[in-house]
Amino acid sequence: MNFEHCIRCTICVENCPVFRVNPDFPGPKQAGPDAERFRSHREKTVDDWVLLCSQCKRCEMSCPCGVEPAQIILRAQQRYGMEHPYSPAHLLFANNYYLSGLGSLTAPLANRIAATATGKKIFNAMGIATTIPFPKFSFRTLKKQKKVRGRSVRKVAFFYGCFINFYRPDIGRKIIQILSALNVDVVLPPQWCCGLPALGNGNLTLARSFALKNAASLADYIDAGYDILYSCTSCGLCLLEDYQEILEIPQAKKIAEHSYDLHEYILKIINDDDIQLEFGQVGRKLAYHIPCHLRALKIGYPAAKLMRRIPGLTCEILDDACCGLSGSYGFKKSNEGTARQLGERAVLLIQKTGAEAIVADCGSCRMQLSGHSGMPAFDPAEILFESLGLEQKNRAKK
Repeated sequence: MNFEHCIRCTICVENCPVFRVNPDFPGPKQAGPDAERFRSHREKTVDDWVLLCSQCKRCEMSCPCGVEPAQIILRAQQRYGMEHPYSPAHLLFANNYYLSGLGSLTAPLANRIAATATGKKIFNAMGIATTIPFPKFSFRTLKKQKKVRGRSVRKVAFFYGCFINFYRPDIGRKIIQILSALNVDVVLPPQWCCGLPALGNGNLTLARSFALKNAASLADYIDAGYDILYSCTSCGLCLLEDYQEILEIPQAKKIAEHSYDLHEYILKIINDDDIQLEFGQVGRKLAYHIPCHLRALKIGYPAAKLMRRIPGLTCEILDDACCGLSGSYGFKKSNEGTARQLGERAVLLIQKTGAEAIVADCGSCRMQLSGHSGMPAFDPAEILFESLGLEQKNRAKK
């Protein structure tokens, strides 16, 4: 714990989106390093306001002293979860991997029920908010995708995550085609949820179980000469940081050293192999919302660098606002007001740009921003796919 390095400058508080809109949350300084000084492991914790932290990591990004308030709060959240019974919403979201698998298996029926008034009443009774529409399950998951061989020595194991697998496998297939066009061999390694939903909902045991299985699988691929690729920024942050820190996974350091964000990796290929990609015209004006966890990865905005190469594309970067959803955080009734206020603020900034659509690396951000604005929201890979003309090439093959 590095809470003793806190100089109480309150910069983290000024950068905390939840503190701005929720008076019940004392802020990352008090909930993190200040409270940690007085937390006794001999007494039961009563800090129920630690659950109000959305784990956006903006406090850690702003701290000039290297203190990690979000990590301190996350540990306090885990302890609170072990000492207090969680709500049905916490229990459901902790097991999101299994529930999403069931929803995907019964996609037509599950989607229909979720959209009905009766379905929404049931969700509300369990403490689940229905302010924005739930994403639709996909019956055909990415797991059914066959291995794609390129013509290069570059090999990647794609950690696609739950959102792409159960809800948007079409994005995953586009990502695979983009990599194939760059002559990269792509495999889909055996994988489970990264563990972040379980971690964020107080089930440390389940989170570590997922992490141990993922780490064993990914480490084998690294030993076989594969790089690990992720496209979800939250999954990436969990793999790179939480596996080493709070989950203490033995292979975590190896995984962190060989893992790349998708767009970071594409730029690496272009620069290292001197590849000239032929980007086609995309006549759109987009607002690029930067997810909090992309900022926390400290790799810059690689997707923005790629999109700047696309002729005809206007893309305004917005990195000052948190969307408010933060995965399952905003889907809880207890956080609904906070999530809504932050989402509306982010949407207002987007609308001021005059953009016709939103682009964001994070599926949660896209759900929240599209839900509150009514605007279409795209993954950056979808824009690259369109610019590279891969859709037309697919049609030509048919």
